[in-house]
Amino acid sequence: MDYVSALLPPVVMAVFFIGLIRVIVKTQGGANKAKEDAAVDAALARAEGTRQASTTPDA
Repeated sequence: MDYVSALLPPVVMAVFFIGLIRVIVKTQGGANKAKEDAAVDAALARAEGTRQASTTPDA
């Protein structure tokens, strides 16, 4: 029975990891893709605006 207790944690971790990967793959694209893309685009635009504002010389 020691082998069962030794193998149980890695098997449980593997099952949860596979489940996590399946959730990630299933949630890619679909209806939320446009929302996620818009959020990323907005964050990149803010970062670019901040970067340009901080590098603009005060003449």
